[in-house]
Amino acid sequence: MRDSRYLVVFGACLTQFTVIGVLFSYGLFFKSFETEFGWSRTLLSTASSLAFFMMGTLAMVGGRLNDRFGPRRVLGITGVLYGLGFALISQVTAPWQLFAIFATFLGLGLGTHDVVTLGTIARWFERRRGMMSGVIKVGTAAGQIAMPPIAALLIVWLGWQNALVVIGLTASVLLLVAALAMRSPPEPAPGQSSLGLGDSFATVRRTPVFWRLCAIQFLFFPSMMSVPLHLPVHGQDLGMTGATAATLLSIMGFSSIAGRLSVGALVDRIGGRNAFVICFAFLIAALASLAVITSHWLLFSVVAIYGFGHGGLFTVVSPTVAAYFGMRAHGAIFGAILFFGTLGGTIGPILVGMAFDNLGTYQPAFIGLAIAATLGLGLVLSLPAPRPVAQPAG
Repeated sequence: MRDSRYLVVFGACLTQFTVIGVLFSYGLFFKSFETEFGWSRTLLSTASSLAFFMMGTLAMVGGRLNDRFGPRRVLGITGVLYGLGFALISQVTAPWQLFAIFATFLGLGLGTHDVVTLGTIARWFERRRGMMSGVIKVGTAAGQIAMPPIAALLIVWLGWQNALVVIGLTASVLLLVAALAMRSPPEPAPGQSSLGLGDSFATVRRTPVFWRLCAIQFLFFPSMMSVPLHLPVHGQDLGMTGATAATLLSIMGFSSIAGRLSVGALVDRIGGRNAFVICFAFLIAALASLAVITSHWLLFSVVAIYGFGHGGLFTVVSPTVAAYFGMRAHGAIFGAILFFGTLGGTIGPILVGMAFDNLGTYQPAFIGLAIAATLGLGLVLSLPAPRPVAQPAG
């Protein structure tokens, strides 16, 4: 039983590492697409936004499928398709082809990687959901650290098209291995577990707390999706080389490890609401600073601050959902909240790209993201304390 749990941890971490590491490397191909096809950053951002939209839509489905069929089959199929989709980007010659790949292949992988891994971990680790969610999201941070520099080197050594093929096919293999390590926990004996306790999705969607959590997710997700996507090219605009700009994502990944582990432990001790407040404080401070700084060394410092809040926010949601609503319909509830987040994540990168294309600077975009995050913090402060999960009658 214990060995199985930590094999699942390995599979979940590897899934997070691969899916997000590959996604973060996409921004390094912007200059190649601009040179090869003359495509704008609005267009390139729109492609990733389609994947984010599908991530939210499919997260609702993925959560239900995980509740019913378990993580191995769901992650195995979507993971292989995700890697193949990234490899197929090497063959695009028209914008519609890029959009189609992001909306299907990449959307499938993104739609299941979070809701399935974190939902499965929440079921395996009832007493340490916050901490173990943080551990799983360290896999994400490791991907952020490792993949962008590797992608930058592959572009130099192999050219952008061959680099996409190598990254994509490697991702398919890694995600299949990760899926084979995943499994649902065995059914507990009656009265020995709280996994079946909590509210149904039909009940939850009528509560104000659910809709506040949806709105909070909507307001911070634009930053989560926009900053990593545009950060490498923003660094290059400020005079950095491609390799140096890639290390911005690595710095963000290192600092997000601290955020994920710290916030994961804090959720178990001080609750999701208070942990949310800490995350938003880091996020808002960093976004406001990104709007005004041009110094390279200051940019690295601010990215480190951003990374802490970024990592924490990706950790806090799943255990907070469990605290408010229990585990009875966790996959469906978490997936629905992610859907609203990815609506914001869909809009954010497009608006950031449009702001740059029209104004030649990211400053207004960073200010707008800071305002959205401030509104999210206000909603967090309005959340009530979670009530105890209802015990079954009899």
